[in-house]
Amino acid sequence: MLNIGVKAPDFKLDSVSTLSSLPIPTTLENYKDKWVILFFYPFDFSIVCPTEIRVMNSYLSEFENLNTEVLAISTDSIYTHRAWLKADHPNAIGDIDLTLASDYSKDVSKAYDVLDPNTGAAYRALYIVNPNGVIEYATMTNHNVGRSAAETLRVLQALQTGGMCPMDWTLGDKTIES
Repeated sequence: MLNIGVKAPDFKLDSVSTLSSLPIPTTLENYKDKWVILFFYPFDFSIVCPTEIRVMNSYLSEFENLNTEVLAISTDSIYTHRAWLKADHPNAIGDIDLTLASDYSKDVSKAYDVLDPNTGAAYRALYIVNPNGVIEYATMTNHNVGRSAAETLRVLQALQTGGMCPMDWTLGDKTIES
């Protein structure tokens, strides 16, 4: 994975959401002056991914209130993303506001060092990028283990304090004075 404190690699990906069926060209530059959560996931129509996407989607307004955008990225095609949004399938995602980006070329997954060489898909990885385009937080987990949107929100809130936050810090708690 890329280290914190480094400039996040820019990219250009096609994205879709239930709000627009046409591909939307998406770059990191689109999010200038905002915090960005890059939410890499392995596959549409899988078992764990829909649980993560639905929960991240349910937190969107909380992230937006913190000047933060969430972009979900997988190596599936834009066409697979569209089908996942509309399919009558137990693992289909349905109506969501979250934007799904296609890294079909795998270039972005490689640039962020989250491409699983065994499956050719992105690992479950997450980066929080600050408004200056610098990586502030990074995490990656096994394909079988979903992440926590609540923990992502807590970490984002802690980062935005600009202070030192002790273990299990939550919004409203005091930061550590140096």
